Amino acid sequence: MSPDQQQDPHEAYEEKHVHQVYQQIAEHFSSTRYKPWPIVERFLQTQPPGSIGLDVGCGNGKYLGVNRDIFIVASDRSDALIRIARKHQPHSVIVADILNLPHPDGRFDFAIAIAVVHHLSTTARRVQAIASILRTLKPGGDGKALIYVWALEQKNSRRGWDKGDQQDVMVPWVMKAPAGAGQQQQQQQADKTFHRYYHLYEEGELERDIRAAGGTVVESGYEKDNWWAIATRES
Repeated sequence: MSPDQQQDPHEAYEEKHVHQVYQQIAEHFSSTRYKPWPIVERFLQTQPPGSIGLDVGCGNGKYLGVNRDIFIVASDRSDALIRIARKHQPHSVIVADILNLPHPDGRFDFAIAIAVVHHLSTTARRVQAIASILRTLKPGGDGKALIYVWALEQKNSRRGWDKGDQQDVMVPWVMKAPAGAGQQQQQQQADKTFHRYYHLYEEGELERDIRAAGGTVVESGYEKDNWWAIATRES
């Protein structure tokens, strides 16, 4: 590989500490992700019948069945998760990177990106990810995107993070042994821990990133240790 072809170090870091991890934990991760978050559910339920939107970083596709009157093109970097998400018919699922979405500009009524942007390892890449989502929306405020990121302010959660703590963290995921496994197998799998990179957003940071990406914040708030915002594209 020539110097010009060398992988961007931030991309390589995310490949190791985000993408490869989700490939390995996909089945177990999916088994823990089944209940829609209330604000995401409300956002999807209020889309007019016939609306067409995106679920960027869809994971196992748990949001695809929330509103049967809309159509969603779902994507994820992990083909292991996309294989799971395919069960949610009649929606479309594809493997795609949030920084290089293969969608036309200005065509979609809505988009969601739930717990995705915080896996990008620099401010510039997070802003680029948001801009990538916004460009797909219908302009002039007709298209809206709902974005969720983990909050730094989690002092009441089991993690206990709060203002003043490190914002770039590695979060463990411990694999559990399948039901019926022998004691030795259970112990071996229970001890297998994967570490995922997260950027913990402080209050107001998501709104700043949206504005830097060329978006307008319509509504924002805090839910269950997450900051969220609904945004439109300015033009």
